[in-house]
Amino acid sequence: MATKKKSQPTAGKRPAKPLSKKAPGNDSLKLEGKAAPAFVLPDADGQSVALKDMIGKRNLVLYFYPKDMTPGCTVEACSFRDNSDRLQALGASVVGISADSSALHTKFTEKHSLNFPLLADPENKVTRAYGVYKKKSLYGHEFMGIERTTFIIDKSGVIRKVFSKVKVDGHTDEVIAALKALR
Repeated sequence: MATKKKSQPTAGKRPAKPLSKKAPGNDSLKLEGKAAPAFVLPDADGQSVALKDMIGKRNLVLYFYPKDMTPGCTVEACSFRDNSDRLQALGASVVGISADSSALHTKFTEKHSLNFPLLADPENKVTRAYGVYKKKSLYGHEFMGIERTTFIIDKSGVIRKVFSKVKVDGHTDEVIAALKALR
C-alpha cells in the first residue's frame, strides 16, 4: 500500500490556514464609537507593547495588514512612513499589526526604513478581537486571513473611524482627512 506524502509549504511561505467553522470575531465596522479592544503584543524587537501605553497623549492610527514584504503591504507601510510628519502634526501615531513574526517585522522595518512599530499577532487573537480576521478568496480558493483595515483610535481609547477593505492608493490621505475632522 502506497503512503501519501504530506505536502510541505514552500520556503518562506506560510501554509494557508484552514477555514474556521466558527465566526472569526466581531465585524470591524461595529466597533466604531466603542472602546478599542485592549491588547499586548510583541514589537519587532520582541518587546511587549500594550494599547493602553499608546493612547492618552496622541490619537492612534492602528492598521492591520496581511503580510510583510508583499507589494500592497509595502506600499501602505511606506506611505505611512512618508507621511509621518503630517500624521504627527495632527497628533497621531501609527502602529501596524499582522500575523507575521517579530523577526520578519524587523527585516521589513529595516528594508523600508519604517519609522513606526509593527506588532506581531501570529495567533490572530487581536485580529479576531478587531474583526479583521476573515474568510477571504483568491482565485476561487477560500482561506482565513487579515482583511486590510485601519482604525483611528482617539486619546481616550475610543474607535472614531474604521476603514475596512482598504485600497492602498490614497489611503493615507483618507486617514489624514479623518484625523483633521476629529480636531
